Amino acid sequence: MKLEKLLEKLDYTLDAGSVDVDIVSLEYDSRKVGKGSLFVCLTGFRADGHEYIPAAVAAGAVALVVEREVSTPEGVTVIRVKDSRYALALLSAAWLGHPAEKMTVIGLTGTKGKTTTAHMVKSILEAAGHKVGMIGTVGAVIGKELLPTKNTTPESYELHSLFARMVEEGCSHVVMEASSQGFKLHRTAGIEFELGIFTNLSVDHLDYHGTMEQYAQEKHKLF
Repeated sequence: MKLEKLLEKLDYTLDAGSVDVDIVSLEYDSRKVGKGSLFVCLTGFRADGHEYIPAAVAAGAVALVVEREVSTPEGVTVIRVKDSRYALALLSAAWLGHPAEKMTVIGLTGTKGKTTTAHMVKSILEAAGHKVGMIGTVGAVIGKELLPTKNTTPESYELHSLFARMVEEGCSHVVMEASSQGFKLHRTAGIEFELGIFTNLSVDHLDYHGTMEQYAQEKHKLF
């Protein structure tokens, strides 16, 4: 796929190279980069993807998504964005053919009750004759298959990969738990939720969000 096509919905600055380049894979883990990869440099809690640019380029990356100015060899395209996690979400959706747009996406957020409510909504929709996928604390459910996930709301690339799998399996609806951490880290950026369900807000996760006000603001992003 052409890089220019992947970037259609993204605001960016072209720091080097050309967007008329073929992309073979989309990666945010430098260990998975190969010839023709687009490598997205994520700034994490323990590691900074920008530090792995030399390794990614050596492995064959032809384009980079960065948050700051970087030095790269001639011939490598450099796309600079405000937030690389937000960029990864939009790039992932484009790379996988915008699978969320092919289903009715129902998001649930709240401190407690998300998993129980997700199962209830899934059961109601299935009783009405729909094929439903589900993503949350227990993992991802596609038909009779349960797939493990690392987070309640998976990283955006994994999230859209699950959506794509659900579309392939004929799901018309997906019910997903949308965590405050997922909102803060832009894992759900660009997803058009058909329906949002809010369960409650109680004291929790303040070690991550700081205050109840900030916690509530993240939950509000669903709507």
